[in-house]
Amino acid sequence: MVLGVTGGIGAYKACELARELMRRGMRVKTVMTAAAQRFVTPLTFRTLTGEPVAVSLWDDPTQRVHHVSLAQEADVVVVAPCTANVIAKVACGRADDLLTTTLLATEAPIVVAPAMNTHMWLREVTQANVALLRDRGAVFVEPGSGELACGDVGEGRLAEVSAIADAVELEARRVASLAGVRVLVTAGPTREPIDAVRFIGNRSSGRQGYAIAEEAARRGATVTLVSGPTSLPDPFGVTTVRVGTAAEMLEAAEAAFGVADLVVAAAAVADFRPVSTAAGKLKKADAPSTVELERTVDILATLGARKDGRVLVGFAAEAGDPVAAAREKLSAKNLDLVVANDVTEPGAGFESSTNHVTLVTAEGDEALPMMDKRSVARAVLDRARTIMEGGTR
Repeated sequence: MVLGVTGGIGAYKACELARELMRRGMRVKTVMTAAAQRFVTPLTFRTLTGEPVAVSLWDDPTQRVHHVSLAQEADVVVVAPCTANVIAKVACGRADDLLTTTLLATEAPIVVAPAMNTHMWLREVTQANVALLRDRGAVFVEPGSGELACGDVGEGRLAEVSAIADAVELEARRVASLAGVRVLVTAGPTREPIDAVRFIGNRSSGRQGYAIAEEAARRGATVTLVSGPTSLPDPFGVTTVRVGTAAEMLEAAEAAFGVADLVVAAAAVADFRPVSTAAGKLKKADAPSTVELERTVDILATLGARKDGRVLVGFAAEAGDPVAAAREKLSAKNLDLVVANDVTEPGAGFESSTNHVTLVTAEGDEALPMMDKRSVARAVLDRARTIMEGGTR
């Protein structure tokens, strides 16, 4: 673990956190900002952890580039306490000291335990920065309430050491939870052409599927993402295959399915396509009054018929009663888990950064609160991992 310590009175609790992480079997390396050293000395952490303490971008030039080596070594980076200033710098990508450059360079999960004056914590700009970092995957351990060092009373106290350590341990377990697992994810919409310009499609942004693919890669999986047309960049560490139509998505999915251990079908595949596609662009005067449609192939049902020990996860994006539709899909398509959501609910439909889902298995349903799509991805993969290990399906 890389423990980042910033300048606040809660820095003394970071000493307790270092010891607690070590008691849980973790090796801890500490990075301190200049302000943190005003509260606790590097010698304290060096004595507690038995490891050198990194304090500057200009440490021993004979050693490896420190912010890169620490970023690469880390299984998890935890910043405790984390000031409003450091939250703001990381949110906008500033890297002007060893800690912020390490945070910018790492691919490891980041756990943040804020500590500051209550007015600073509740300020709109701070909450916006927190929301931005959460959306990028950072895990926040919320500050507690009570009397603060400045004399104010309210939110802003560093969370309990045990709560921070629990969050770090959970992320550490997740890091390797899919090591060696081959994962196929489908995401985004498909476009079924009417002519060279027009198509039948839907409003799926692909964000949920991309979040799942990226999270699976972070957990050590070998991930293939088959994506319909989206404006999203390829996720880091993922093999991305771009397709247009349902038929193309089926072909690409089948190519990856043979070696997959886990399949998460998050794509919103168009249910219908025109029977025929016009060459070029139809002129308004020549446009037919009706377009004859036919059903597209059901990709998930096709894969479910060839399941053969794989774990299959589907999605039920419905209007009205998504859980009932998810239960039908669970049995009809030979699935292990269906993620159900109501696309008419504000904040839970297409093109949203959040989602409100229910995880449906043969044993029952688990309704999750409204959360960002990266958190949904974590919940889905946590449940899929449990199923793979022979737990509740």
